Amino acid sequence: MKELGYLNKYLLKYKWLIILGTVFIIISNVFQIVPAQLVRYAIDLVADNIRIHQSLSGLHLQDEFFNVFAFGILIYALLILVMALLRGIFLYFVRQTLIVMSRHIEYDLKNEIFEHYQALPLSFYRKNNTGDLMNRISEDVSRVRMYLGPAIMYGLQLITLFIMLIPIMFAISTELTWYALSPLPFLSLSIFIVNNQIERRSEEIQKSQSKLSTFVQEAFSGIRVIKSFNREQESINNFTSETERYKKQSMKLTKVQSLFHPLMLGLIGLSTILAIYAGSTQVINGNLTFGNIAEFVIYVNLLTWPVTSLGYTTSLVKRAEASQKRINEFLKTGNDIISEQNISREIEGKIEFRNVTFVYPDTGIKALKNISFTVNPGESLAIIGATGSGKSTISNLISRLFDVSEGEILIDGTPIKSYNLTKLRSQIGYVPQDVFLFSDTIYNNIGFGLADFQKEKVYQAAKDADVYNNIVAFPHGFDTRLGERGITLSGGQKQRVSIARAIVRDPKILMLDDALSAVDTKTENNILNSMKRIMKGRTSIVISHRVSSAKLANKIIVLVDGHIVEEGTHEELLSKEGIYTELYEKQVQVDEVD
Repeated sequence: MKELGYLNKYLLKYKWLIILGTVFIIISNVFQIVPAQLVRYAIDLVADNIRIHQSLSGLHLQDEFFNVFAFGILIYALLILVMALLRGIFLYFVRQTLIVMSRHIEYDLKNEIFEHYQALPLSFYRKNNTGDLMNRISEDVSRVRMYLGPAIMYGLQLITLFIMLIPIMFAISTELTWYALSPLPFLSLSIFIVNNQIERRSEEIQKSQSKLSTFVQEAFSGIRVIKSFNREQESINNFTSETERYKKQSMKLTKVQSLFHPLMLGLIGLSTILAIYAGSTQVINGNLTFGNIAEFVIYVNLLTWPVTSLGYTTSLVKRAEASQKRINEFLKTGNDIISEQNISREIEGKIEFRNVTFVYPDTGIKALKNISFTVNPGESLAIIGATGSGKSTISNLISRLFDVSEGEILIDGTPIKSYNLTKLRSQIGYVPQDVFLFSDTIYNNIGFGLADFQKEKVYQAAKDADVYNNIVAFPHGFDTRLGERGITLSGGQKQRVSIARAIVRDPKILMLDDALSAVDTKTENNILNSMKRIMKGRTSIVISHRVSSAKLANKIIVLVDGHIVEEGTHEELLSKEGIYTELYEKQVQVDEVD
């Protein structure tokens, strides 16, 4: 219960729902205990008066006696019916308080987890896979809700019913009570064992279902590849194999579940038999009445579900504790990317790297080694290098998705760690190398970074990114909804929409991370011509492995294995006849061949 203690703040928040739920449970228990006593009175009434009725045979008083006698039975029957209706009403109130409380906490907990996820640094997402993150906010929270709702509800029902009912049973007959209760602990233990088996096999089914879902998702996502390589039959065979595994796991679960009801009914029956056996002996001795026996049988049945639910509830609590432990692991993960002085101001755009070294914390790879350069406001810098040279790491550090391992980064002469993160990032436009578009309209994707959408800005950004004509050619224009990760668009269109999304914010610092790698030469030239105007007056960093994109920049640096090996303008670097010249000549030759 230590891990579940984290939820106490939510239980305290909704304490009135718990209090009301407990009151409603107590009242509902009253309305199921009292009918058992009415049944006793009714049976005793019949047993005590049946001989009198028979003795009046042939007399006119018999009919009158029967009418009075029947009327009394009718009153008891009506009272039992009213009690059942009232119990049903209050059980409804129980669920409207305790189960509703669990739904409120589920809502609050999911929001808390998601908000915490949003605050965590990029390094957290590099270490944890998406499926695990989703499971903790969905599957694990659902298991915790089962503790907050059904487990607490059944637990309160068990406790209050025992407190109210056991003294009544002992007051009637101590011996009969022990006989009636003796099988119930075995019932609870048996249900606990069976339920654990069900839980274990359910988890195996869940894993099998997860593999099956992953396989189907990959098959549908990669359907072009499957068809191109003519592998449909192999895909079908693999799917059949996965479904066969899922079927076997399901059959195992069904076999265990089939034990649940026979086991429960068998032990309940044993308890009833013992109660009747012990009770009949005392009836013969004159210590109890027939009504007492019927009353006890009802009491035993009233205790059956709460005792049965004890094993079920214990299992729910165990599962919830394991899930809450997983949730707490992430909730306790802190964000080390925090503002030291919380400076919130408009920036001019001067960027300065001073002896910056960066090592990725999760892999230990040293991406940058003692890097130093300066970009003044309004100037542009091109970073050229092969894959893995550390180009994208520089853009991640400027956006402060990571903090440097050694050295310092300054914006307008102020350490980047001093700025308010939200304010800093709101003034940076970033086009990532791995373009990601949301499953939304093109209009909303371009305007994603705007506080308030303005059509003129969105349309102009699309024109500047040379994607406007493509968009208006679609049947629904800017209202065209994109598929998952923007699959509706071609690679080049996705990159240009991503560029439009970055520039629509009118950022002080614009970073293009290999943003033109998926477009052809003609489109690249069109975008570059537009970018000249866009980049004017703002600090721009163009990251690319293509020298043609570097021509826009006032200054170029060439990275090799995390080191700056060359630095200067396009003409200066060509005159050096070094690595830059070699890259330039190779790419010119490729363009000529194309």
